[in-house]
Amino acid sequence: MNATGTYQRIGMISGVEKELAAFLPDVPRLSVGGRGLPVGQLSYAGKEIFLICAGIGKVAAATATALLHARFDVDLVIVIGTAGKIAEIDGHVFNIVQAMQGDYGAQREDGLAHYTPGSLPIGPHDLQAFSAMSLTGTKLPEARIATSDIFVECNVHASKLRTALDVALVDMETAAVAQAASLVGLPWLAIKATTDGADGDSADAFVLNLEAAARASASAVEEILLRI
Repeated sequence: MNATGTYQRIGMISGVEKELAAFLPDVPRLSVGGRGLPVGQLSYAGKEIFLICAGIGKVAAATATALLHARFDVDLVIVIGTAGKIAEIDGHVFNIVQAMQGDYGAQREDGLAHYTPGSLPIGPHDLQAFSAMSLTGTKLPEARIATSDIFVECNVHASKLRTALDVALVDMETAAVAQAASLVGLPWLAIKATTDGADGDSADAFVLNLEAAARASASAVEEILLRI
């Protein structure tokens, strides 16, 4: 971040290529990744944007965050793309204000006891959410999200996550990016558009709605970047 308080080098992460491709689709990208993960670069609103689609899952998302921090010295990371909606909440595109991991903790006879990722999952519950950078001037509805290495196609599992973590959305990237960013002192944002209800129809709904939801998320991020 420069002296004026605006972000100049921004890392952008998605799990699915179509989610990343939906961001400024008509602006040419320079390949700057070298070996390993492919990284694209473009300029927008006076900022340098570095884009990685690392693949789906928490390890991939955290690795992308670490790479953007270490190799490209970004001062903000943004998760872009899609999510499943598991609560009665108005809206389609959401500003994620808090992220939690939905599959970290201790598996006990009465179910999964959730803990803060990185903490010892023994004893009384210790559960803290990762908080995103505060956004001003956006009219996007806010939501909490649970991230797991699981594509949720089950109402029962979705209900358990909603009850245990008080979340409205689920995905497979955001909380991993949030944890990795927090460990190295980077601010983070996530803008997610919903594709499905994390139920038995999720797989078909995700495929059907992916492109439109990806573009909705990307369009919202494009507007946000004009203000930060």
